[in-house]
Amino acid sequence: MKNPVIIKSFHNGISLYLDEEMDFDDLLGEIALKFRESAHFFKDAKMGISFGGRKLTEEEERIIVNTITNNSSLNIVCIIGTDEESNQNYVRALEQLAFHQNELENAGQFYKGNLKDGQILETDNSIIVLGDVYPGACIISKKDIIIIGGLFGQAYAGGSGLDGHFVVALEMSPERLKIGEFKYKTSEKHSKWSIKPKVHPKIAYVKDGQVIVDAITKELLSNLPI
Repeated sequence: MKNPVIIKSFHNGISLYLDEEMDFDDLLGEIALKFRESAHFFKDAKMGISFGGRKLTEEEERIIVNTITNNSSLNIVCIIGTDEESNQNYVRALEQLAFHQNELENAGQFYKGNLKDGQILETDNSIIVLGDVYPGACIISKKDIIIIGGLFGQAYAGGSGLDGHFVVALEMSPERLKIGEFKYKTSEKHSKWSIKPKVHPKIAYVKDGQVIVDAITKELLSNLPI
């Protein structure tokens, strides 16, 4: 009988290849056993994870991640999709934000998926969103916000009233944006159907009492007033 659960490692992550025919509950038992046996190898590492070999719903992915964390000290910080273009955008954005590597490592929270009209995500931690923030959606953080996707809704960073925080998005076109007590003023009009799959990484930060939005460059990152 072939191995129903195969673990392969890559830089800062693991790929989990799962049997496509095994009953899901039985598969969870195999996953639990595999990670108990491998607990000494992974220890308390922080990693991303991708799934292969079997189509999974978001709920099944969540259950599998919980099974892994309950049977090891491994900290799964995000689920990486199998879409090559999305993953390249993800890697490119993290490379462009290398200056803030410490912030990324200590961000405290990842969110995988799109925030849709009417949804609100609020956290006391910095947060990395692997998806888009659609018009009508809102993300609020007391610290920093990094969106590996487009910001087309509302974003509020530095929710504790501090202005030394930032908002980053692969495409920056917010309905409303606020950092600390400072609001970003834009004359752009937004449509719920205007989202475009272009990638233009930008960062919003406070300078001289105003929220500034600039394209991300190495020179800018080395001179940010944050």
